[in-house]
Amino acid sequence: MKSNKLKGYNFLLLAFVIIIPIVGLMLGGDSEFGGADGMAAEMIDNSDYSPWIENIWAPPGGETESLLFSLQSAIGAGVLFYFIGYIKGKKAA
Repeated sequence: MKSNKLKGYNFLLLAFVIIIPIVGLMLGGDSEFGGADGMAAEMIDNSDYSPWIENIWAPPGGETESLLFSLQSAIGAGVLFYFIGYIKGKKAA
């Protein structure tokens, strides 16, 4: 009997997860979804800001920048989960 009640609750939660963003988008009106990076770049461009130092090396394009970011996050996740697995294996042994 409990599994039938849980299925009903899961369906209700799934419905709320779907309905909440839809209602939020409908009530939002004409809003721009701009991030903080764009706002910061706009503020820097509108001021008389001059950088203190120049880059040693700049990636040739946005794709290379994305590749390096993805590689950095993959290496970080690998190191993190290696140690989590190591600690879990040490406790199991």
